[in-house]
Amino acid sequence: MKILVAIDESNFSEEALRALVAQIQPQAAEVRVVHVLQPIAFSAPPQMSAKYAPELEEQTKQAEAMVKRAAQSLRDAGFKVDTMVEKGDIRLKIIDAAAEWKADLIVLGSHGRSGIPRLLLGSVAEFVVRNAPCSVEVVRAPMHM
Repeated sequence: MKILVAIDESNFSEEALRALVAQIQPQAAEVRVVHVLQPIAFSAPPQMSAKYAPELEEQTKQAEAMVKRAAQSLRDAGFKVDTMVEKGDIRLKIIDAAAEWKADLIVLGSHGRSGIPRLLLGSVAEFVVRNAPCSVEVVRAPMHM
């Protein structure tokens, strides 16, 4: 089974990792940990690469360290793991990564926003659930987070 775990720097992602370890037998799964950095602007001048986002250089280093930490915790639990850091629209990149890798399952945490914050910020989890090429598990963190 191929499992794509989409993480960010929140406690919600930590809960998603914990849920994965608790529910899946390591020998039955290959895991890819992905984090997506969203550039400030979505379009670049034609002479620049679409992935050119100088404002994300420092964030890229932090993101790479974050996915490596997550991968190590999964390796410690016995999983075969690789990582990737992408740049672009978070929702689309998660779906594209799952489709390209032919994932069987996407696991991600949910911030649980509702009302105006959800309307203004959108819901990555909801978009992924509606558009994913495979099954999706959305992990909700305990209310005290």
